[in-house]
Amino acid sequence: MSAVYDWAIAPFAEFAFMQRALLGAVLLSISACPVGVFLMLRRMSLTGDAMAHAILPGAAVGFLLYGLEIVPMTLGGLIAGVVVALGAGAVSRLTIQKEDASMAAFYLISLALGVLIVSLRGSNVDLMHVLFGTVLALNDDALVLIASIAAVTLVALAVFWRALVAECLDPLFLRSVSRLGPPVHFVFLGLVVLNLVGGFQALGTLLAVGLMMLPAAAARFWTSRVEPMCLLAVGFGIVSCVAGLLLSYHAGLPSGPAIILSAGVIYALSIIAGTRGVLAARVPRNAHRTA
Repeated sequence: MSAVYDWAIAPFAEFAFMQRALLGAVLLSISACPVGVFLMLRRMSLTGDAMAHAILPGAAVGFLLYGLEIVPMTLGGLIAGVVVALGAGAVSRLTIQKEDASMAAFYLISLALGVLIVSLRGSNVDLMHVLFGTVLALNDDALVLIASIAAVTLVALAVFWRALVAECLDPLFLRSVSRLGPPVHFVFLGLVVLNLVGGFQALGTLLAVGLMMLPAAAARFWTSRVEPMCLLAVGFGIVSCVAGLLLSYHAGLPSGPAIILSAGVIYALSIIAGTRGVLAARVPRNAHRTA
């Protein structure tokens, strides 16, 4: 019992930086994982990855002007994310290019531009901070920002839940019976950008989308219903954060990658053992052959 306490509880009970990291990571899981479920159901997972990199130039401009200050970097990232989302959408609607191709183009330009801007002023350490985050160094301002994003996300999901589900399952039906289709789409994109900006504070631009998508992808192997899928994704996200922080603390590994790798382990286990995974898919066939 003492060994369990020393390994799993003591780091969070004794160190304030671990408590802040855990609180920020749990808030991110509650907020970002349901958004990841809708991204996955909309078959926009790679769009989420592109959007995560799209916020980098704005955050880099905030860093160039004010250093590692939360508010300027957050506002810059938010503006850049919105500009890229609207720009990619406009290109896909006004030209022959499809949205995935235009998003990929904007993503590559944004990533290169953001790294270049950070390099103009910062060191390699600053670049690593922007790209991979510092979940163990979250301060009060960062926690307030993440908590605010979580609150806005949960309220928006509660208000637009039915419309979001309908657009995922049958967007043509939603457009035929309601005019909420386009507004809900832009509200959803706004939630994606907000949560990526919140995740950027803790996990950086390269890993923020990992906490959004991996728990959601893992939950897909356990249920086909949207509500349980969102709850499972949140649970998987929280477990990943706890496991990753403990792994980082005891093994001396970078905290952000440790969290995402923990989520990757849950995803791999879900592929194999989930009720909709590999083993479950083979059971009926074996039973049929035996019969």
